[in-house]
Amino acid sequence: MIEIAVAAHAELGAGPTWDPVARRLIWVDVLTARVHLSDPATGRQTVLDTGQHVGAAKPREGGGLVVNLRDGVGLYDASGGFSWLAEDAVPGRRGNGAAVAPDGALWAGTVRDDEEKGGGALTRVAPDGTAETVVPDATAAGGTGWSPDGSLMYWTDSPTRRIDVFTVTDDGRVRDRRPFVDTADLTGSPDGMTVDAEGCVWAAFRNGGAVHRFTPDGALDLTVEVPVSRPTACAFGGTDLTDLYITTARTGLAPGAEPAAGSVLVLPGAGQGLPQPAFRG
Repeated sequence: MIEIAVAAHAELGAGPTWDPVARRLIWVDVLTARVHLSDPATGRQTVLDTGQHVGAAKPREGGGLVVNLRDGVGLYDASGGFSWLAEDAVPGRRGNGAAVAPDGALWAGTVRDDEEKGGGALTRVAPDGTAETVVPDATAAGGTGWSPDGSLMYWTDSPTRRIDVFTVTDDGRVRDRRPFVDTADLTGSPDGMTVDAEGCVWAAFRNGGAVHRFTPDGALDLTVEVPVSRPTACAFGGTDLTDLYITTARTGLAPGAEPAAGSVLVLPGAGQGLPQPAFRG
């Protein structure tokens, strides 16, 4: 049964990530420029104000966070000090979803504030800050995930209503982009995602009120309905990685509508997740 893990009023909650070292959930409220650090065991909440729109925050090896901001990718060290890793400010554009690959690189998406078609991109940022744009004409580069053996990378450009898959090369880059599943028959658009230990892809469907799981061959085999219309992303967490955390948004909703919107939801015992690597920079 779906529960509220973190009662909140996020405008655009996104990017849930389980930090196994600190045993806490990291998530962001994109539009209020805040990174939330939530400890499910104690209920303790810590908030980091980044000063500009933040699409995602992920743990770094050795402590601290890598953040996908409005003006590029930045680093917070374990003491809270900030520095730019790959600054790339474009007026009217901000960071969107991001994920850390098995090789420790960050795959960072961008989107224009007006969501103009082709105005975003998907970029691979190496630990040394070298940035390589892989998809230059994305609209809303969102969820990214990898198969358990690391040989496949899944990715969504939400307005296409499709989840794509790439083959991962030996150097951590990708080739052969192709459709994994066309979701036009489902309500809403695929957004943030995660991959479980069986290789199934779980995707939150914004404006669809559900998280859907697809088998490795692209078949829909499970639908988890949620009490909000705008789930944005999902990730496995908890000490045994079996709880599915789901971020949500309340932007555009009428006052008082959908009381759970903006909170982080959780489905205990949803499946077996995979450990998420830390950024190596």
